[in-house]
Amino acid sequence: MTVREIVHKLAAKYPPQLALDWDNPGLQVGDMERPVQKVYVALEATEVVIQECITWGADLLVTHHPLLMAGIKKVNSEEFHGRKVLLLAENKIAHYAMHTNYDVTEMSALAQKALDLKETQVLEPTGTFEDGATYGIGFVGLLPEAMMAEACCEYVKRAFALPAVRLFGDPKKSVRKIAVCPGSGKGMAAPALASGADMLVTGDIGHHDGLDAVDQGLLMMDAGHYGIEHIFIEQMGNYLQAEFPELSVRKAEILHPFAVL
Repeated sequence: MTVREIVHKLAAKYPPQLALDWDNPGLQVGDMERPVQKVYVALEATEVVIQECITWGADLLVTHHPLLMAGIKKVNSEEFHGRKVLLLAENKIAHYAMHTNYDVTEMSALAQKALDLKETQVLEPTGTFEDGATYGIGFVGLLPEAMMAEACCEYVKRAFALPAVRLFGDPKKSVRKIAVCPGSGKGMAAPALASGADMLVTGDIGHHDGLDAVDQGLLMMDAGHYGIEHIFIEQMGNYLQAEFPELSVRKAEILHPFAVL
């Protein structure tokens, strides 16, 4: 089994061409012809994750977030991203990422299932599949029943095993239709409002993003960038193990990047 064979399978299921223009999915580091026996799955290629790959002897690291999103001019041990590239290359670990191409093909469906939403539709369309179906970022749908915003917060926390969320708006306001954008969706208030949603659930909401949304009648729940997207780890680990039973697949432990104290 080579990196190329695994990448070919992943690219067929999550086509890189479906990614947004600013994105950088695909093989970040490594040799396509490198043999693979061990695959490590994580949300992103942090130094902790890379060190775990080295310790375990991984041949391939598969993540949701690309290691390299902006241009890099130097690869050396003094540069933050360069150091990661060196660690991967020196230990012969390839790194492949699926980002917004995964979002539009899998992430929304996973999150919808976790929340048991009904009558869902795409929040921000970005294209159409060959069969004419619309794909895009996020989704909007109906909760199983109307509930107060504070109860919806508890519902989302249970669905994604979250220790805490932040709510902008009245905790006692009734909500039924919610928009969800896994990851960073602070700029998705406009499509959420246009959809008629009572609340937008996403991550990375800034102070003014939240206040401005509330002034327009939209509740905002910050479930964290990692908070919803960590579902990638379980799904991708299971998928790779099922598709390539001869491989050893290890899934990163779910560790939220910050604590609310």
